[in-house]
Amino acid sequence: MKKVLILCFVFALLLTGCGKKTNDTGPAVQQAAEPFQKTRHAEISVRDYGTIKLELDEGSAPITVANFIRLACDGFYDGLTFHRIMDGFMIQGGDPDGNGTGGSSEKIKGEFSQNGVSNPISHVKGVISMARANDPDSASSQFFITVADSTFLDGSYAAFGRVTDGMDVAERIAKDAKPVDNNGTIPPEQQPVIERIVITD
Repeated sequence: MKKVLILCFVFALLLTGCGKKTNDTGPAVQQAAEPFQKTRHAEISVRDYGTIKLELDEGSAPITVANFIRLACDGFYDGLTFHRIMDGFMIQGGDPDGNGTGGSSEKIKGEFSQNGVSNPISHVKGVISMARANDPDSASSQFFITVADSTFLDGSYAAFGRVTDGMDVAERIAKDAKPVDNNGTIPPEQQPVIERIVITD
C-alpha cells in the first residue's frame, strides 16, 4: 500500500508544475546526446551570475526529477548555495547546511545502473546529477552540474537532466571559485547563492 501511495505521489508531481511557463529553453549544450523523451524545465537563478536553464528527463529518472521539482516548488532551494566547486569538474549545491552534510527530510532511490536502475544519461559537460553519500539511496537535495565531461560517474550517480542555456554561468562559477582544499570546499562567505529554482513547465 505504501509503495502504491508513493508512486501516486510521484505521478502527481510529474503532472504538475510551479512558477512561470515558458517554451524558451535555448540551444542544447550536448547535441550528441539522445533527445529526452519526457521533459520538464527549470531555471536556477544565481546571485551576481545569472540563470542556468535546465531540461529535466523524467523518462530516465522519474523519482529524481519528481524530488527536485517538489523541493523547488516548496522553495527549499531558495537562498541555498553552491558549497563545493571544482573547476574542470563540477559545481555542487542544494545543501541547507552549506557544508556537504545536509539535505532535505527525505532520501530517494538512486536511479543508476549500479543500483539496479537503467539510466541512459551520461555525465557529459552540462549534465545535472544527484550527489549522495556511500549509500546508493542516500540522495536527498544536493545536486551537481558538470562543467566538463565526467563520464567516469556513469552508472554510479543519478543524472537527471542537462543545461540548455546558461552553461557560461556554471563555468564562471567554477572559474571564480577559490576552494580551500582538494575536495572543492568553498568558505561560507564565498559560496555563490542560489536565489531560487523555478520549474517553468
